[in-house]
Amino acid sequence: MIRRTLSILVALALLSPCAGSIALGDILVTVGPGRGLTGNDTGGIIQYSPALDRLAYRQMAAEWCARWDRLSHITSMHLRYGDYVSFVCIDRPWMIH
Repeated sequence: MIRRTLSILVALALLSPCAGSIALGDILVTVGPGRGLTGNDTGGIIQYSPALDRLAYRQMAAEWCARWDRLSHITSMHLRYGDYVSFVCIDRPWMIH
């Protein structure tokens, strides 16, 4: 159900005038590299923003992975302009897909 809904949202995003991005709540989700959060069911990246603190990145990753009933694990956190925070979605602690 969740994958189907996400697939529909991605399809709508690709057909929209600002192709490739769609807002889901407070998170801007992109289909390719871009602003906001980019990812799939195995993990993703979040663009660094000085307006966010470390806990905000962990919360965004946790909410993203919860869509697939998975836990999140931050793998890289470089808090510098132009860098990304990367994460993976895991079924059980330390079992990465």
